[in-house]
Amino acid sequence: MKPLRLDDLDPDGVKIIVKWDKMVVGASVFIPCINTEKAKKQLKRVAAMKQYETTIHICIENGRWGVRMWRLL
Repeated sequence: MKPLRLDDLDPDGVKIIVKWDKMVVGASVFIPCINTEKAKKQLKRVAAMKQYETTIHICIENGRWGVRMWRLL
């Protein structure tokens, strides 16, 4: 497996790649994970790095626990 890039996520030790360049204002991404606090921390770090204004919520979608982040600006 390739090493993590600065904008990759791995809240549960599994590499998650998000296509950040495709994330327009109003778009959202769901990260299925158990360690939601680590996921939120990683998402906030990436959002700050990319200068995105976001909101993040812990939720269950299709029976899977995780975190959803919306890009606001």
